Amino acid sequence: MNAAAIEGKEVIIVREFDAPRDLVWGVWTEKEHIEKWFGPKGFDTRVDHLEFIEGGEIRHTMVGPDGTEYPSKGIFLKIDAPRKLVTSDEFGEGIDQIEAFKNVRLPEGMVTTVELEDIGERCRLKLTISYATEEDRKRHEEMGVVEGWNSTLDCLFEYLAAVHTGG
Repeated sequence: MNAAAIEGKEVIIVREFDAPRDLVWGVWTEKEHIEKWFGPKGFDTRVDHLEFIEGGEIRHTMVGPDGTEYPSKGIFLKIDAPRKLVTSDEFGEGIDQIEAFKNVRLPEGMVTTVELEDIGERCRLKLTISYATEEDRKRHEEMGVVEGWNSTLDCLFEYLAAVHTGG
């Protein structure tokens, strides 16, 4: 099941994975796993800082195929392992120096919620990106947020298949 919906100030993406919820949770929250799958196809990710506690911070940098670095950061607002993770989600320091973003008003105040549900031996993931305003959501849509997250979740699907089957 793959689905995406846009509702008011939210983008919602739902995916199902052939892996148990605990594995999906670990792959989503542990540095050594995040660095192996996170980001759209063709991107690498470096976790620069991870303090996985409520109020803790994550800073990571996605590196595009051309070497461009895209920093982002967030604060863990709620951790309910292995069911729900809520983080703020902001563009990181220096993002405005990237040519493509120099004259772009970036969305602010985003919150990302990941909810994981057991469905037998599989897991349903619901990703909700909430915005301060519909205008922020529309700006992020124009930047390709839905396509970017779908590509990222494709990478997660492939990574989980390899990890779960030992391949």
